[in-house]
Amino acid sequence: MKYIQYNADQGIGTITLSRPEKRNALSFELVSELKAAFTALEMDATVKIILLKAQGEAFCAGADLGYLQQLQHFSYEENLADSNHLKELFLQIYTLKKVVIAQVQGHALAGGCGLATVCDFVFSVPEAKFGYTEVRIGFIPAIVMIFLLRKIGEARSKQLLLSGELITADDALRLSLINRIIPKENLETETMAYATSLIRSNSAQAMMQTKQMIARVQDLPLEQALTFAAESNAAARATEDCRRGVDAFLRKEKITW
Repeated sequence: MKYIQYNADQGIGTITLSRPEKRNALSFELVSELKAAFTALEMDATVKIILLKAQGEAFCAGADLGYLQQLQHFSYEENLADSNHLKELFLQIYTLKKVVIAQVQGHALAGGCGLATVCDFVFSVPEAKFGYTEVRIGFIPAIVMIFLLRKIGEARSKQLLLSGELITADDALRLSLINRIIPKENLETETMAYATSLIRSNSAQAMMQTKQMIARVQDLPLEQALTFAAESNAAARATEDCRRGVDAFLRKEKITW
């Protein structure tokens, strides 16, 4: 890997954007490496939670401007293939079988804000700024829009997507764009502690099934969604994790997953 690093240790997979000199800007190659790393960690049976973090001052500044200049000379078909490349990464993270926590140590802008948006949890330092700034350069936040509407609703999404304004971590928390603000000196420790608590307290199988349901049920009609929910409920009862969990609960024993 040239632009990222990834590893697995004690149930936690870590992916680190390692292009600080370019503010971890998204290029075709970096997106490719992210897709490969998420695939590898999803398939690693020892990994229960994945952390996405970055080196340098910025979490991710969005698309690489040099690459954007190249795209202006692409055909529609070439640009569509490139757009699908990013779409596949965002969808991969959103539907991944494992919980993904973004550890945002600096600004997350445009596509970089989109990268954080599709994660299941976002922990940020107070100094970080967030924003979907595409409209300010005549571009559109097309792919992330689909996920942002699901995450925070139409009114709040319009506020961010149409204005292109940068917001503080406090505003991002108020809008439910992020989950927690942590001082920079504690960010690594507290994020790791939260990931570890999920591993110890929750069934990885149950978290996977819950995450997959959240992704699917929102687009189903009410009765179809409820049918799917009932079927998922019944299937979950037959899993080994459910048997272990219920047995431990009835015996008043604390279970460690």
